[in-house]
Amino acid sequence: MEISIQLLSEPQITRELFEGFERHQEVTKCWQKEWGIWVLNDVCFVEEWNESQYQFLVECLKNTVNTKGIVLGAFQGGKLVGFASVESRRFGSREQYVQLSCIHVSNSCRGQGLGKRLFSYASFGAGKLGAERLYISAHPAQETQAFYHALGCVEAEEYDADLAQAYMCQHGHILYDCQLEYAL
Repeated sequence: MEISIQLLSEPQITRELFEGFERHQEVTKCWQKEWGIWVLNDVCFVEEWNESQYQFLVECLKNTVNTKGIVLGAFQGGKLVGFASVESRRFGSREQYVQLSCIHVSNSCRGQGLGKRLFSYASFGAGKLGAERLYISAHPAQETQAFYHALGCVEAEEYDADLAQAYMCQHGHILYDCQLEYAL
């Protein structure tokens, strides 16, 4: 069945939109920056969203639209199977960045190129917002990092202090999320 990607408006973003969306990721290894060096560590957990996380996601995506950002939805048979969001705020020393704040593909639809399509649409939208680069504070899972690196993402030249700090451990020497960028 064909998958269509469309720009979402604020009224379309409801909790019901995510009914049947499968946020499931089994993580066994994560990239972590320890004392300035990237290492692949054994870290085992399963990530799934609960109801409060879905409610928070809906609020965040509505805010993205209301602040002139972009929210994309991928639909198969009328059902949401993927989404991505790009924030409108420009930042960096030359205001070269906008943030890819979300990109997720429902578990049953992974491995079919949908994430790559969503990333391409999000990158195009970022360019329309006047950015030179897309900034990604990305999940450190080995598979997630492989996805971004295959698309040409590299470690961010400049770290956004707020995003990077949000994912530092209390001692400040291990960075849990990977700060990446993609040249548009």
